[in-house]
Amino acid sequence: MGTSKIEAEEGRRLMPRALLGRFLRDRKGVAAIEFAALAIPFFLLLFAILESCVAFAAQQVMANATFDIARQVRTGQLRPDDLKEDKLRERLCARMSVFVSANCLEELEVDLRAYDTFEEAAKLRIKYTPGGDIDTSDFRVEPGDALSKNMLRVFYRWPVMTDFMRKSMSNLPDGKTLLFSTTAWQNEPY
Repeated sequence: MGTSKIEAEEGRRLMPRALLGRFLRDRKGVAAIEFAALAIPFFLLLFAILESCVAFAAQQVMANATFDIARQVRTGQLRPDDLKEDKLRERLCARMSVFVSANCLEELEVDLRAYDTFEEAAKLRIKYTPGGDIDTSDFRVEPGDALSKNMLRVFYRWPVMTDFMRKSMSNLPDGKTLLFSTTAWQNEPY
């Protein structure tokens, strides 16, 4: 019991310089401190990789859905008279349901048109509103008949999920990024 009193008195008498030296020589807990220093950048990098991978996978699922719908239009499985904008959007959302949220119909934009030549279709560009969102005012669903040249453009406003990635990854208002897929084809003689 007497030794603890002596140690306590010595601890009170130590100068701040001596305490700092004692602290620097002590190696207990070094691994915990190093882990804490490295854990933050590690997890930031891990979340950035996951966010990018999920967005890329969603982009690929959307591209596959676009190509599948285009194939059905090209072969005559989906006829121009049967293909209305709401039905087209529902078909795309059903094929993208693995990755997209319940509000797919609100975030999805489609533009399906017939063209005289492929060069005319290639000149079409994405337009943006002054607020930074895509301009959908001239989007329509008007597929051509047999042997017509068509182009289907699909756009989806993908929400960026991690806050620290939102600024660098989003290119639309409200922290979203624009996923898109485009395909052009000539309908078969059905």
